[in-house]
Amino acid sequence: QVQLVESGGGLVQAGGSLRLSCAASGRTFRSYYMGWFRQAPGKEREFVAAISWSGVNTDYADSVKGRFTISRDNAKNTVYLQMNSLKPEDTAVYYCAADSQYYGSNPNTYAYWGQGTQVTVSS
Repeated sequence: QVQLVESGGGLVQAGGSLRLSCAASGRTFRSYYMGWFRQAPGKEREFVAAISWSGVNTDYADSVKGRFTISRDNAKNTVYLQMNSLKPEDTAVYYCAADSQYYGSNPNTYAYWGQGTQVTVSS
């Protein structure tokens, strides 16, 4: 089992940057696939990015491709989401998720979730 805690959210102007972190408990972090998802008010949770256990493979939603970068540091049990060129439509609660078997964009396949961190982008 793994517990996830996100941090790094906040209020930023359009065009700005934020770096989200997700700290995981447990000694088996390096064996988990990790993902970032987001949920805006009144909308369903949507995929943002995913990374394989080794960090070699990454995937992004088309809406963030070229602007966001997912990475992980297995020695620190942490996954990151670097967000650049932020837009008002990026405003949402951002969640990290983990799963030991599945990798990809379907939130229903991830077993573990953090509590979320709010990102607000002003125009």
